[in-house]
Amino acid sequence: TTHTHTHTQRKVRANLHPNSSSESYQERLSRLEGDKESLILQVSVLTDQVEAQGLKISDLESSLVEHQHKLNSTEEMLQQELLHRTSLETQKLSLMGEVSYLKLKLADMEGRQTHGAEKQHNAEGLLKELRILKDKVELLEDQKLQYEKKLKATKVKKRSLDLNGVIKEASGIFILMVYSRSYRLRRTQSGGLQAADPDAGQFKRGGLRATAGPRLTRTPESDYSARDMNIPFSQWTKEQVCGWLEDYGLGQYVNLSRQWVDNGQTLLAATPQDFEKEMGMKNPLHRKKLQFALKAFTSKTVEKSAELDHIWVTRWLDDIGLPQYKDQFHEARVDGRMIQYLTVNDLLTLKVTSQLHHLSIKCAIHVLHVNKFNPNCLRRRPEEEKQPSPSDVVQWSNHRVMEWLRAVDLAEYAPNLRGSGVHGGLIILEPRFSSETLALLLNIPPQKTLLRRHLATAFSALVGPQAMQEKREYGNATGHVPLTTTAKVKPKKLGFTQFSHLRKRKPDESADYICPIDSGALTVNGISRLPSAALRGLSPSLERQAKKLEQAGTKVQTKSPKQ
Repeated sequence: TTHTHTHTQRKVRANLHPNSSSESYQERLSRLEGDKESLILQVSVLTDQVEAQGLKISDLESSLVEHQHKLNSTEEMLQQELLHRTSLETQKLSLMGEVSYLKLKLADMEGRQTHGAEKQHNAEGLLKELRILKDKVELLEDQKLQYEKKLKATKVKKRSLDLNGVIKEASGIFILMVYSRSYRLRRTQSGGLQAADPDAGQFKRGGLRATAGPRLTRTPESDYSARDMNIPFSQWTKEQVCGWLEDYGLGQYVNLSRQWVDNGQTLLAATPQDFEKEMGMKNPLHRKKLQFALKAFTSKTVEKSAELDHIWVTRWLDDIGLPQYKDQFHEARVDGRMIQYLTVNDLLTLKVTSQLHHLSIKCAIHVLHVNKFNPNCLRRRPEEEKQPSPSDVVQWSNHRVMEWLRAVDLAEYAPNLRGSGVHGGLIILEPRFSSETLALLLNIPPQKTLLRRHLATAFSALVGPQAMQEKREYGNATGHVPLTTTAKVKPKKLGFTQFSHLRKRKPDESADYICPIDSGALTVNGISRLPSAALRGLSPSLERQAKKLEQAGTKVQTKSPKQ
């Protein structure tokens, strides 16, 4: 019984404990359900926010795509505008070149007009003198008739006088009349009348018309004879020589030449000091121009360069990219013949001191030599779409090189070549001219490595593998001096160089031509290259190589007689 009672008490206690724990569990469960509902509510709110943010993101992505499309179209329009602007700038530069050429031509025409006005003024003075002479001659004729009438009347009235006395008196009057007449005519000999002419008593008309006007200073006979090359220059008259000087671009020296020149032989026998003293020719290039022309008259050699006048030279400077020197060349009247025999000192006289510009002119003259001084040998516009060969590139003008830059997507840098002296001849013929030199002239920043690499690739394809290999060899040679835009050419000092007595100088070496004519020119890529004599004074590495070649040549010549 006791055991049963104990068991019952335990059961009651056990029943009491679960009731209390179930109540605590119920509270926790209700609390958890509340938390669950709040979490569900938060999840729904967050889901709505995520959906709203997703919609915003999609809207932003669509607007981004739209703005990207607008940006691309704007960039395309900007690129087209840049291309259009560069083409307009190129057209502007070409038009500026045409305008400068026309200005020079206009200045030349104004100079000729000024000389024509001076001639007309002189002709009017001569015409007045001629009319005065005519009046004097008519007055002398009237006096002669009056004296003859008086003489006859005296003979009739005084027959009773002694015949010998009458004859002496009459002869004395006649001698006095003839003496006074001849004296007056001799003083007016400048008008073209001959005092020693026995028939001068009769006035001859038609010798020189009173309406000759400005043609009095140069007669048709002198114009025709001055252009008749069958007549030796030494036999030309003063008027023919002065007319030729004016046509040759040296009209400013005509007035002093009239006072000094008797005929063409006067100029042929004169020295440069005579030109400076008698003609007032202070400009050394004018004296050189006159000497070349006189030498051509005596040697009777016909050179194609003589057909190119100083107006063509100014156009040629535009083509090779050196328009800034047109005024100096025009004032010096540099023509094709002077270009052919141009020296370093001549360029320094013309204020061309840049080493790069010296090389540019040297290569351009070499291109003229190869093309026999054809005035239209340089190519200004692209002809075909095919890849140009080095033989084509060597004839490119500065404008054609700028067109090539546009073709290789470097249009924005093309205007920087204006006035740089870069043309096809310089690119191909000058070993030190590389893509780095071109990038320097184009003002491409060194940090733009991809752009410079693109330029180097296009440059290598343009010049060809053989010329490119030669440029690399010169660049890797010891003592190589890179070509810069700031290097200057200094005049050579007179004196004997080391070992100069070991070899004989050639006759043409003393002239120091910037591009001498040499039959032994090199050939690269099918192009006639510059001879070794043309490299002196401009490129140190090339000068050393030229000396080595000359020494090797002298060794071969000394060994050959022994063999």
